[in-house]
Amino acid sequence: MPAPFVPPAERRLLGIGLTLIGYFMFTGIDSSAKWLGLVGISFIQIVFLRYFLHLLLVAAIHLPRHGRALVRSGNVKLQALRALALMGATACNFLAVQYLPLTVTGAIGFTVPLLICALSVPLLGEHVGWRRWVAIGVGLIGILVIVRPGTDAFHPATLLCLLAALSTAFYMLLTRRVSGIDSAATSQFYVGIFATICLLPIVPFFWSWPSSTDGWIAFFAVGLFGFVGHQLITVAAGFAPATVLAPFAYFQIFFLAGSSWLIFNQPPDMWLYIGAPIVIASGLYIWLRERQLARPLNAVATEH
Repeated sequence: MPAPFVPPAERRLLGIGLTLIGYFMFTGIDSSAKWLGLVGISFIQIVFLRYFLHLLLVAAIHLPRHGRALVRSGNVKLQALRALALMGATACNFLAVQYLPLTVTGAIGFTVPLLICALSVPLLGEHVGWRRWVAIGVGLIGILVIVRPGTDAFHPATLLCLLAALSTAFYMLLTRRVSGIDSAATSQFYVGIFATICLLPIVPFFWSWPSSTDGWIAFFAVGLFGFVGHQLITVAAGFAPATVLAPFAYFQIFFLAGSSWLIFNQPPDMWLYIGAPIVIASGLYIWLRERQLARPLNAVATEH
């Protein structure tokens, strides 16, 4: 019996809905990591939990269905680099959230599209015209407004956020390279296995068990949120094109603000309200410009 026809508009709405839930899950990762840090769990252990639990869930769900095909990769070295880039981003971010509000770490994370655009020149040989370079510069000004270097408000953990954004940009660029080689399930498997192998020898030296119920909840939630979030984003991509879904990533700032305010009693300050829109506007401009340039060459002028 043929599958029922679903109008494209409804499929796109479903994709958008799944994307928003996915980014809500990603907020859960950061919130759980911050909570675990507050109850005395080492950030190294938190990173290990994030990927070990992720690996267990990927294996439990995909291994019975895919068998050996799950671990069969067309480019293991590329998968290893991709996994290490994401693990580095996670480690920097989990350490940063112990010192900074989630809204600040999240806003700095929105520089990823700007960094991807800049890094695509040396790494992928892509052409970036002056308009997008200006947008990148404006976005970086927005970050300066948020972190205010040289003032008492500046915290060195901000540098960890920038390093996390840079690592995430490398991860996204490597994901572009590997997307046509391996399935999403295989890529998720390698993200979990490489991080687990790297951290397993050192995590026993930092290990401690939660001593409270809320600590145990966060203990398991950090991996569950990560797995569910990535699954939802992957499924959403099947219902709507990336050009439709990409702008909704910025809705995460509302989720982060809610978590920061309600759970950790850290409301956004005035400078975040000024700087975050600048960063978001820069990212959205780059998205619009790249979407425009993705049209047939005879439909648009070449960017200079």
